[in-house]
Amino acid sequence: MLHCFRCGEVFDEAALLWRCPCGGVLDWSGPESFSRSSIRTEETGMWRYAASLPLDSPDSRVSMGEGGTPLVRGDWNGLSVFWKLDFLCPTGSYKDRGMACLANRLRELGVRELIEDSSGNAGSSMAAYCSLAGIECKVFVPRYTSEGKCVQILSYGAELVRIPGTREDTSRAAENAANETYYASHNWSPYFAHGVKTFAFEVWEQLGFRAPDAVLLPAGQGSLVLGWALAFEELLASGEIDRLPRIYALQPENCAPLAFAFDHRLDAPEPFSKKETIAEGISSAEPVRGVQVLSAVRRSGGTVRAFSERSIWDGFNKLARKGFYVEPTSAIVGAALEELRSAGELREGERIVALLSGSGLKATEKILALIGDPPV
Repeated sequence: MLHCFRCGEVFDEAALLWRCPCGGVLDWSGPESFSRSSIRTEETGMWRYAASLPLDSPDSRVSMGEGGTPLVRGDWNGLSVFWKLDFLCPTGSYKDRGMACLANRLRELGVRELIEDSSGNAGSSMAAYCSLAGIECKVFVPRYTSEGKCVQILSYGAELVRIPGTREDTSRAAENAANETYYASHNWSPYFAHGVKTFAFEVWEQLGFRAPDAVLLPAGQGSLVLGWALAFEELLASGEIDRLPRIYALQPENCAPLAFAFDHRLDAPEPFSKKETIAEGISSAEPVRGVQVLSAVRRSGGTVRAFSERSIWDGFNKLARKGFYVEPTSAIVGAALEELRSAGELREGERIVALLSGSGLKATEKILALIGDPPV
């Protein structure tokens, strides 16, 4: 069953609603707890946690081996950092976790054609999983989307539609086009974040079934934050952990509606007048689940922070010197480590997890341009 976060109305999943008639987001009524006894030890990757996922028949899934990414221990100016390498997922970003869950559930529900909108990574992931699942796919992207991501979408056999203007213009164009085709927006989807949460279960298992002290997550629409919160709150409810890790949700200053709302103690983000940012994957001025994201961060005792273009680029270069070639969106965790370490919010002796979300191979042209003309 699905329920509306805003009005509480309950709906059957077979109705194929992508949002409540009241305009609110829909959530899947899944398990409230998860324990290590529920892990499917015969499985690898994200499907070890299938007992917590919204699928009727996980054994009949289509899959490319998503999940199971390394957790690599390193050092950052004296901080003990565990790098979660989700840019090693099959299509080059963590979005594969959410899309594997979403596409498989839509396949179970009989969807055979859909529309998605994306800044790039979600679109390429959706195109890949729809190809596997036998679902026709049309992906709307902003015209500024990196060519590497656009080529990927086309190569998987999806129809690509480039929209001039902002990321929000792209979403509105997709909504308008979805009058007769199912709108499978990963941001609105009640299933996507449940697939994403498997990275958090993996971190817990890879740390010896322990919670870290803090996690650093790029945040645009906030699916990483929601996925992390879902997983660790399920673990807390089962007694597997005794506290929630602090969530640091990270945004570029040029597009920081969640950070503004957090700083001003607002329950919901307000419309944000954004500027162009090198962190294109988190350039979302209107996060549709913003209320839930802010609430999750506050429950964890964490915070939402915004970072300059220059600090994000510096983070990219420092990560590259450690062998991590990620897209600039992911590099915001490097900026955060610098500033939060200097501010004393991250301390020596703590277990800190930093999620590296997307491969730099998707953004080669943009990275090359930034090398020649870095932000100031």
